[in-house]
Amino acid sequence: MRTGRATRIDFSHALHAEWTKLRTTPAAAWLALAAIILTAGLSAASAAAAEYRTGGQQDLARTGLTGIDLGQAMIAILAVSAISAEYGTGMIAATLTAIPRRVSMLAAKAAVVVAVALAAGTAAVLCSLLAARLLLPGNGFTAAHGYALVSLGDGPTLRAAGGSVLYLVLIALLSLGIATAVRDSAVAVGIVLALLYLFPIIAAAVGNPTWRRHLTQIGPMDAGLAIQHTRDVSDLPIGPWAGLGVLAAWAGAALLAATAALRLRDA
Repeated sequence: MRTGRATRIDFSHALHAEWTKLRTTPAAAWLALAAIILTAGLSAASAAAAEYRTGGQQDLARTGLTGIDLGQAMIAILAVSAISAEYGTGMIAATLTAIPRRVSMLAAKAAVVVAVALAAGTAAVLCSLLAARLLLPGNGFTAAHGYALVSLGDGPTLRAAGGSVLYLVLIALLSLGIATAVRDSAVAVGIVLALLYLFPIIAAAVGNPTWRRHLTQIGPMDAGLAIQHTRDVSDLPIGPWAGLGVLAAWAGAALLAATAALRLRDA
């Protein structure tokens, strides 16, 4: 019987191997950088284009985090490539020979992908909120009009920022799970992007408000991004943390499917 110490050594070996593979893959660094640039760039553009309107309170934190809608695609592709590239080249056979405990291999990949998504997501969110803080006052969002500067010192804004980072981490885990289950890079990316972007399109096209609300509540993107809202939260189809919980359920289901696929299929 393997001891707990031996299991920990196996996982440590797997973690080191997965980190080395991801760190030495140029595409991973470029995708992480692209996630930061695209997120911050779109957020800055959104803040620059925002217009002050009298008679309403606009959600400045949500405006400043708009770039997450685009940057998440880069995080998804990065997570998919963490394992699909090995299936594409056949290197997965060597990986499973070196790390025969397949669940340990998947857990190590997940840990490494989470670390990268966490770092890139944190940088992207901070850059986005900094851009919003600098640009929004020039468009009339000032104290004289009832708006404070975007700041992490504000509880709801801090929740939106931290939740956005967690959102990107969960998108990475969802993508890794799907890629492991289907093995093909293009198919995995297609499935992930369809799950993220088709739900909002379908919800917008549905005429029945009840069905529209339900689609918003179960769609991984719409539900997960509820975490960014800081105003009129009670009017949302789903609460901020409940919405992030829905995305976590999607990610958990994908990882369970990935674990089953690893155990039941050959390399």
